Amino acid sequence: MTPVRYDSALERPAEDEAETVSRLAAALRTIGETTLADEGHALRGVHAKSHGLVKGEMTVSEGLPAELAQGLFATPGRYAVVMRFSTNPGDLLDDSITVPRGLALKVLDVPGARLPGAESGRNQDFVMANAPAFAAADPKAFAGSLSLLARTTDQPQGLKKVASAVLRGAEKVVEAVGGESALLKSLGGHPGTSILGETFWTQVPLRHGAYVAKLSVAPVAPELLALAGSKVPTSGHPDALRDQVRAHLSAHGGAWEVRVQLMTNPETMPVEDASVAWPEEESPYVAVARITASPQPGWDAALSREIDDGMAFSPWNGLEAHRPLGGIMRSRRPTYEQSARFRAAHNGCPAMR
Repeated sequence: MTPVRYDSALERPAEDEAETVSRLAAALRTIGETTLADEGHALRGVHAKSHGLVKGEMTVSEGLPAELAQGLFATPGRYAVVMRFSTNPGDLLDDSITVPRGLALKVLDVPGARLPGAESGRNQDFVMANAPAFAAADPKAFAGSLSLLARTTDQPQGLKKVASAVLRGAEKVVEAVGGESALLKSLGGHPGTSILGETFWTQVPLRHGAYVAKLSVAPVAPELLALAGSKVPTSGHPDALRDQVRAHLSAHGGAWEVRVQLMTNPETMPVEDASVAWPEEESPYVAVARITASPQPGWDAALSREIDDGMAFSPWNGLEAHRPLGGIMRSRRPTYEQSARFRAAHNGCPAMR
């Protein structure tokens, strides 16, 4: 089907969006101040705990059709990349509290016209999670769920472990009848599976040069595919996900595909409703690049200082050709900037400044 060309009219901000973004910023600030008091170290307002820190190389495919050969993927080539695997809370939780997972991808030294505010950089960031659609439709719905998360950030982990076990049970019941609950998963009912076996999506759209798309990163190495859906024992192992990442990547390294889903129908593939998964029968995800990582530590204290403390990941750090679209993406710009300033101020990291 014919891909839809990018047009700024695809975005329709709500009249009260600025007020909603202020609420989001306040909730993230509360989470940050709470975890700073608890940890003595400034963390991200969301996705605070990293489980894998990976350095690799991305190779853009040759011979891509014109509608896919856009922006970063316009020309075959190779780029160094950094991958940060994480879970979504803003506090450092025991891995027995099972929550959704995230992947932040930073492509280094990328040429091209930059987004406003990112002119001084040369990198392209993509921020993803392990579901094809966002849990909230728009910034207002997201602000409500984030406010709840802010109020529970300082609750004892023992209570969260009990709640997570109950929520996992409820999610199993839902899935047994053919359903799935993004809400149950986001609150702690996510299955306790390997993070390395997950596929990740941008969930919300962005420009793909002259077109509009969502992106995905999916494991393709046989050793990674074998981990999909596999359970990770967490009892007595607060960092079980990280331990598995370290053991696996040290032995095998990894390989992933970067895939693009072009918008072909604005009615079934909305820009402003982030909770809608775009139908793959109308537009499938197509591989445009491959990421490879040689055997490496996967996570250690030095990498954590370099990447967790020394790098910020934002979809607004990148090329104009990959401009983030929709209310969720627009709300990320000031809130991610606030998080980076907060960590820079309290951790004293020159790179963050």
